[in-house]
Amino acid sequence: MNTDTAGWNKTVRQFAARMLAVCALLMFAVQPVSAQSILRDAETEALLADMSRDLIIAAGLLPSNVNVVVINDRSINAFVAGTQDVYIHSGLVEAAGSVNEVQGVIAHELGHIALGHSITRSESASKASKITILSLLLGIAAMAAGAGEAGLGIMGAGQQAALGKFLAHTRGEEAGADVAGAKYLSQAGLTGRGSINFFKRLQNLEFRLAIPQEDSYNRSHPLSGERITLLQEIYENDPAYNTPVDPELEARFQRVKAKLVGYVADPPETLRDYPETDQSVAGRYARAYAWHKSAYPDKALAEVRSLLAEAPDDPYFLEIYGQILLESGRPNEALAPLQKAVANTNAQSLIAGVYGHALIATEDPDNLPEAERVLRASLARDAGNPFAWYQLGVVYESRGDRPRAALASAERYVLQGNAELALRSAEEAMIGLPQGSTDFIRAQDIAILARDAVERQSRRR
Repeated sequence: MNTDTAGWNKTVRQFAARMLAVCALLMFAVQPVSAQSILRDAETEALLADMSRDLIIAAGLLPSNVNVVVINDRSINAFVAGTQDVYIHSGLVEAAGSVNEVQGVIAHELGHIALGHSITRSESASKASKITILSLLLGIAAMAAGAGEAGLGIMGAGQQAALGKFLAHTRGEEAGADVAGAKYLSQAGLTGRGSINFFKRLQNLEFRLAIPQEDSYNRSHPLSGERITLLQEIYENDPAYNTPVDPELEARFQRVKAKLVGYVADPPETLRDYPETDQSVAGRYARAYAWHKSAYPDKALAEVRSLLAEAPDDPYFLEIYGQILLESGRPNEALAPLQKAVANTNAQSLIAGVYGHALIATEDPDNLPEAERVLRASLARDAGNPFAWYQLGVVYESRGDRPRAALASAERYVLQGNAELALRSAEEAMIGLPQGSTDFIRAQDIAILARDAVERQSRRR
């Protein structure tokens, strides 16, 4: 092989790799959310449901079918993934200045759902990938025929055309979702000021990152300045533009934001943003988490006690108080506040799961029947809580009920996406459960689904 031929072959391989990478990028853009850490919290979920309900109705969807889910990711982002669920990064909540800003983001994402963009984006990615692959094959054919420069040109043009076509499509979708979101805010009687303010935050971020502001051609989203220009006129002419934000909803948002910062941020960062001179509810709430994470339980408990002194029946203050006690090795003291929190939320499933954990952690056999009752009631309301399934499995294991402990493990592994362990646990459960019983049938269903998932994973390897 001479040097020129080797050089051309290397160039071909480099171009092919780049173009196949474009194909992978296009297909990745339409893949559903997976392997990302979802943050679940009773207070946060209640707030998100309340602040999005009217928007969901305005989008022509049913609130019972739409979940707003927080992802543990401190980047500023939100997305939909082929279902009617809206995913918001924790970093977006941290960055938002008001509840209305987050409502603007939710309205935009509901626009993607209502307009069917998951389907159209998948179709667009498929078409663009075909262009890329076709140009790759034509380019290689031209080079094999001796037209090296022409072959490279075909490859490069194909790559640019495919990516440009896809990005143009996504920019169109984003603009459409912006307009749809503005419509939903208006129909819900909510101002668009928050939406404009949030895009201005993004624009300032673009300035700091030195992102060129002249042309959005190579971007999947329009520039924030372009979006502000489009939306400002729509919002300012809307009757709801001067509608004030619900002060109660705003206060709840500031609490949840502080709680989230306390949970996800490093304690020094939280204490910087919420110094001890800040005696607001949000400030004390954030510091309670920061002190707890820093292994200062007495300081954390003092912050929560000050909150409970002002609102002794607040279920979420009771929940964090009990949780700090539990995680500080004082489960018996945690029972009373957690039991009250469960009662004050009508047995909210996530809080009930923590209470069940506390009952088990006392290591008192007399508490196990109550733990089982609480955990089963929790899972009857919300079966998507892997921690509650784990705790229920502990209850079954402690009384020697191995088959039901295995079934609880199978349920947990399904939720965690571990098909191999789900299959193994389901098969173990089926050995000891009465054939034809409800639990046996459930274990059988899990085994069938998990086996299929394991086989598909094996084929992909």
